[in-house]
Amino acid sequence: MNVKSAEFVKGIVGPDQMLEDGKHKIAFIGRSNVGKSSVINSLLGKKGLVKSSSTPGKTKEINLFLVNEIMYFVDLPGYGYAKISMQAREKLRNLILWYLTSPEIEHSRIVLIIDAKVGPTKLDEEMVEILKNHGHDFMVIANKADKLKRNSRIVQLKTIQKKIGAEVILYSSKTRDGKKEVFAKIFE
Repeated sequence: MNVKSAEFVKGIVGPDQMLEDGKHKIAFIGRSNVGKSSVINSLLGKKGLVKSSSTPGKTKEINLFLVNEIMYFVDLPGYGYAKISMQAREKLRNLILWYLTSPEIEHSRIVLIIDAKVGPTKLDEEMVEILKNHGHDFMVIANKADKLKRNSRIVQLKTIQKKIGAEVILYSSKTRDGKKEVFAKIFE
């Protein structure tokens, strides 16, 4: 896919007409600090479009980015960040679950991002179950593949795939290795 334009449209915290406007929605979900913002920026070729922070848990709403004026890349809040109050964590969890389970929202694809080096955590495995239980068409990206030694990448990839029970694409938002494969899978 050739990205000609990408712009932030708005952040939402509940039902919104934009979610029902018929445009394709590619949603990105993952643990806090997994590099979700960096993945989206690298795929779009727009450094700094999606705000990233060294402080995990910065995204507190669902952010919509209009791509090529025909689809949205949807940045969901990260899950699993422990340094916020239990009430704030539950609020974010409910927002994520609302987006993923709302019958009014037509999802084109959901992209689950995990850490290639860490592998899937218990929270990632729970997210896979939620996605499967709701019949979502999702794909898995193992980001930060550049942090793995070349000879251990295949072993780690197989370990992750076995644990998740789905195809996984190794990706690096830093080097953009795997970008072609990610786009091919998103738009298949």
